[in-house]
Amino acid sequence: MDEKPRSPGIGGMLLSVLASAFGVQSQQNYERDFNGGKLTGYIVIGVLFVCLLIAALAGLVNFILN
Repeated sequence: MDEKPRSPGIGGMLLSVLASAFGVQSQQNYERDFNGGKLTGYIVIGVLFVCLLIAALAGLVNFILN
């Protein structure tokens, strides 16, 4: 029986993006994401993560300089 790979939910995609950003993604999750995940979901979450990271760093720098 060939089972279709399960697509991770929003929470799973979020955790996967965070783990990948910090370089701690497991091989099993990496393969699950590649085989069952939707690319657009990962792109949207990744872009939002980068925007939040930039905003947090800008806020931190602004706080330190003032």
